[in-house]
Amino acid sequence: MKAFIYTGGKINKDNITEHPKSGDLRIAADQGYRNALLLGENIDILLGDFDSFTEKLPENVEIVRVPAEKDFTDTQLAVSTAIERGADEIVIIGGLGGRLDHTLSNLSILQSLYKRRIHATATDGTGRVRYIDSSSTLIARSQYKYLSIIAVSERLKGVSIEGCKYPLKNACIQRDHQFAVSNEIEGNCALISVRKGGCYVIESVDSL
Repeated sequence: MKAFIYTGGKINKDNITEHPKSGDLRIAADQGYRNALLLGENIDILLGDFDSFTEKLPENVEIVRVPAEKDFTDTQLAVSTAIERGADEIVIIGGLGGRLDHTLSNLSILQSLYKRRIHATATDGTGRVRYIDSSSTLIARSQYKYLSIIAVSERLKGVSIEGCKYPLKNACIQRDHQFAVSNEIEGNCALISVRKGGCYVIESVDSL
């Protein structure tokens, strides 16, 4: 089952092409409900401590209240709920362009989900990100003009990029020397391969 999780933070709704279909699970994490409404999406579950969401709670929606003082963020709890309900694919909408601590936390969620063999992406309409480790991924050409690889492991080995303006073949990228930034897809798609190491593959609308 595929789950969509709507989180807080500013989104560019015109660039978000990921929308749930019939049978998909839709969860809003606290003020992420505003982003769901902005996108015209109905939700199945509204979860949070509601410290940042002060409007009247919607009717005919499952409400999951959590304590304000807790060990996990609302987004982390929403992801756990999605997995408990049977999700094996997760799309996180929002959560990338607001507070830096929440952004980094949300990025770590992608890494955690990858280790659990759950396919996951996150997007705010300005950027889209996924995590891979010692693997490859095919990125279709889209509204996102720029493509970057950001090393999470201390060193990436055997990095290859095909179908882009600046190709790489069997390269090494170190975490303290990131150079595979702001590439551009030239054909219909790009193939990113990493022989060893974990990284974020990030698509961006703008160069800055």
